[in-house]
Amino acid sequence: MDKPVFVLVDAYSTGNYLPHAFHDINATVVHVQSTPELLPTMLAPDLENFEANIVHRSIASTCEELRHFKPLAVLAGQESGVNLADALSEAMGLMTNGVHLSPARRNKYLMIERLRMFGVRTAQQLKTTSVAEARKWVGELGDKAYVVKPLSSASTDGVFICSQVSELNHAFEYILSSRDIFEHSNTEVLVQSYLAGTEYIVDTVSSCGHHYICGIWRYQKIDLPNGKRIYDKDILVSHEEPIAGELADYVRSVLDCLNISHGPSHAEIIMTDTGPTLVEIGARLNGNMHPQYHDQCLGHNQAYLTALAYASPIRFVEEYGGQSYRLRMPAVVLNTATLHEGTVKGFNQHAIDKIRKLDSVYSLSVKYSIGKSLKPTEDLLSSPLRVFLTGSTYEQIFQDCETIETKKDEIYTLHA
Repeated sequence: MDKPVFVLVDAYSTGNYLPHAFHDINATVVHVQSTPELLPTMLAPDLENFEANIVHRSIASTCEELRHFKPLAVLAGQESGVNLADALSEAMGLMTNGVHLSPARRNKYLMIERLRMFGVRTAQQLKTTSVAEARKWVGELGDKAYVVKPLSSASTDGVFICSQVSELNHAFEYILSSRDIFEHSNTEVLVQSYLAGTEYIVDTVSSCGHHYICGIWRYQKIDLPNGKRIYDKDILVSHEEPIAGELADYVRSVLDCLNISHGPSHAEIIMTDTGPTLVEIGARLNGNMHPQYHDQCLGHNQAYLTALAYASPIRFVEEYGGQSYRLRMPAVVLNTATLHEGTVKGFNQHAIDKIRKLDSVYSLSVKYSIGKSLKPTEDLLSSPLRVFLTGSTYEQIFQDCETIETKKDEIYTLHA
């Protein structure tokens, strides 16, 4: 009997875990590359894990090539594949989130406007190309701070928190003169009211409109010397905390508003004085997802649940639909920052081993390879180390985090 076939569009970054998840349920996968060349800004798909790689040229030609494999579903491997996966799945008559709201699942302005239409709590916002219009708008807004960012990007790329006109001018100049991490030119700027409060990640997997909450993580942020704030730690929230239920209910309303009925999603939500409020949501895997680590801390992982939701939707709905995770072990993901600058010429294995031998360190990711330019951290993408930690108590984990902070700058040896 032939194995069922599933199609992944742009399996970058943690999308690399999806082929293994489908293989584990005795399925095979085909890759669709949305661009003529692979994007250089993200970890590339390992094409050896796929039955074939199809370079997309048009909906008609790609569908024709895919029909040869008789796929059961088409889904996004990462953010850049969301719109194309929607279009291909709809064109082929497969389970789909559809193209009608596809732009609102990528464009942050349209996303918030869609939620506002249905009375879901949101930030105030302005989309513009004019810094003068933005200055007028923030003056009328009257807030002490506001957020300026591209319409469609990820990983804190091009995000500025401003309180002065000079900061607003710099943010506009930077965004409009740059490309996002998916290599698209930024032609407009999004200005939003600042949401004060603690920020959370809510990861989900859905099938046929039934949503499962895979995990909720609380962000801890630090201020950098350049004035930016970056994610420092992701701290797994116990399912028993009252806030977990409130966040789960809110994100389910967001998923329904955006017609995310199938597949994974990764939401960032701030708990404000008036309640949960969306920063943004992506219809794709969490970029910090680590299957074995999540299996240990949560009893499952988002990649496996995604494969199950597409391959066995009835089973998924029966076992997971409408439910939420249970915390098994405390967990923290640490993304370190650096002030150092230079070209990487090697690594201090002794320092690496010292970190890896800490009791709560599950996995250490040294993100820069030899020959790469290390610069002072300015966002999540330029963080030099990612450490996954778990243990019996959060006290132990945080002690190990402090030790890592004292060792982190010993990892890389640099050419000045």
